[in-house]
Amino acid sequence: MDNEKKRAARNRTVTLTDAERTTYRGRLLSLSSKADPEAVLNRTINQDLFEAIDYLPDEFVDLLFVDPPYNLTKTFNGKTFNQMNNQRYIEWLDSWFSRIVRILKPDATVYLCGDWRSGHAIFEVASRYLNVINRITWEREKGRGALANWKNASEDIWHCTKSGDYKFYVDRVKVKRKVIAPYRTEDGTPKDWNDDADGKFRLTHPSNVWTDLTVPFWSMPENTDHPTQKPEKLMAKIILASSDENDVVFDPFGGAGTTSVVAKKLNRRYVTVEIDETYCCLTEKRLELADGDAGIQGYSEGVFWDRNTRSEQAKTRRPMES
Repeated sequence: MDNEKKRAARNRTVTLTDAERTTYRGRLLSLSSKADPEAVLNRTINQDLFEAIDYLPDEFVDLLFVDPPYNLTKTFNGKTFNQMNNQRYIEWLDSWFSRIVRILKPDATVYLCGDWRSGHAIFEVASRYLNVINRITWEREKGRGALANWKNASEDIWHCTKSGDYKFYVDRVKVKRKVIAPYRTEDGTPKDWNDDADGKFRLTHPSNVWTDLTVPFWSMPENTDHPTQKPEKLMAKIILASSDENDVVFDPFGGAGTTSVVAKKLNRRYVTVEIDETYCCLTEKRLELADGDAGIQGYSEGVFWDRNTRSEQAKTRRPMES
């Protein structure tokens, strides 16, 4: 990762000094034998998933979040994942997913990320081992336009469960939206909405289309140089909806650590596996920063705010579950 490039004065991207890299490197874990849960909880495992996977404990994960390389050629800090034909990508997915199912508790929930190219392969593999109960589509508003095609501005997340017994807390993930056409009853009382200092808003039930997310960019304190970093707000929705405090959240393709960081902010335990040492060190730095600031942009007072509203953009206090 190039930490020498010149950045704007207001750029808040999380980077590493050489001294920090040395410090955080010493905190990373590598597995060489079957581990007990306590040995891996709240740790960052710096290792190829294919090497670490068989050493992970059995049935210790409550919530599995998977953001694998999509089926396209992409470079991650000097390491390139090459696009495959569809059948080969399915085989690659199955080669590790078939081995990871054993770490799930009987009532575990799984979220699997993909795009339009990889979605059908992800569904095929996931449905071999899990109950696929929904597909979330979220608006990824960043990206270049296209002259000969529609701009690609969405990604999918497949919502799966290990069994029919699983956790889902709808009241924790309601969205506070502006009221466009506020309706009042005959006596002038707001109907199904509130008029307060923040304006006219109503709490809405969450759907499987998410348009309230902002992809991290240079002025956000959660931003890193990872090319496919997920928003903390996205992870907060998933973690709050499908786990309880002290549950174990696991991410086998940890990247720059958003899953672990948000799990920590929301009082969950976490484990992540990431092959790249730089991203592992960034994860450790972000976990350390979370000790002093556990806010999640766009989530406050027990609700998620619509994108680009005043409270969505404001620096939030330590989040509390509703």
